[in-house]
Amino acid sequence: MTDDTHVLDRPPPGASADWTIPQDWAHFSQEEHHVWDTLFARQAKLLPGRASDAYLRGLDVLKLSKPGIPDFEELSDRLMKLTGWQVVAVPGLVPDDVFFDHMANRRFVAGNFIRRADQLDYLQEPDVFHDVFGHVPMLADPVFADYLAAYGRGGQRAQGLDALKYLGRLYWYTVEFGLVAEPEGLRLYGAGIVSSFAESRFALDDPSPNRIAFDLERVMRTEYRIDDFQQNYFVIPSFEELLRVTVETDFAPLYAKLAEMPDVPVAKILPDDTLLTRGSQAYALEKAQ
Repeated sequence: MTDDTHVLDRPPPGASADWTIPQDWAHFSQEEHHVWDTLFARQAKLLPGRASDAYLRGLDVLKLSKPGIPDFEELSDRLMKLTGWQVVAVPGLVPDDVFFDHMANRRFVAGNFIRRADQLDYLQEPDVFHDVFGHVPMLADPVFADYLAAYGRGGQRAQGLDALKYLGRLYWYTVEFGLVAEPEGLRLYGAGIVSSFAESRFALDDPSPNRIAFDLERVMRTEYRIDDFQQNYFVIPSFEELLRVTVETDFAPLYAKLAEMPDVPVAKILPDDTLLTRGSQAYALEKAQ
């Protein structure tokens, strides 16, 4: 369930015009730090052999294993030296134009709150654990860091083309719920998976979902649900290829083409899909009963 105190329509008192606020690390309680440590411990145990090499390297080099919610100033110092990114605190969800401006300028916005101890397994709204543990390790990888900055610039253009629906799907199926093919097998890199105890197992182990080779047009046609496991996961061959496709594609004619095509429902397989795993859809069928 979303905590409505973090869904805002204007910067709250004390926030800057760009919606950033001081992290005020000292305001976090011991209980809140304990929630972070609990979440961190179980994901750190689960992810080796599941998460991508890039993610695990980022987790290590950014020293996120230090107990307690990370201090954004210290975290940004490390990140800036690696890829020029920094982490800035915001009070909750921010408007699209604010989000894209920060991202285009290599500032990653992170919610300045953490879920309660009784919400360990699911929180619809992204909190500091999702934002920092899920996203920030990937920003230590130079190629993915460039991809996310390019995405921010693309978001600014998409706003003027009334195409955020399509670009949002690209974010969802890569940054949030993407898989990558590595020599040892499929690996997780999307923040929505690596920060989830349940989905970090479901995405790789469960026979239910389809795992489909990444295709930009296909991804941007595909609907998604925010309140359940994914039934289609898209697999990139490498972060270099994801970046190449993003920067070399002229998105304006692609948006125009997509506007003339039907959306693809959740879990649907298309004749042209390159299927790495055809899912049984058992999970979806069970939920529908």
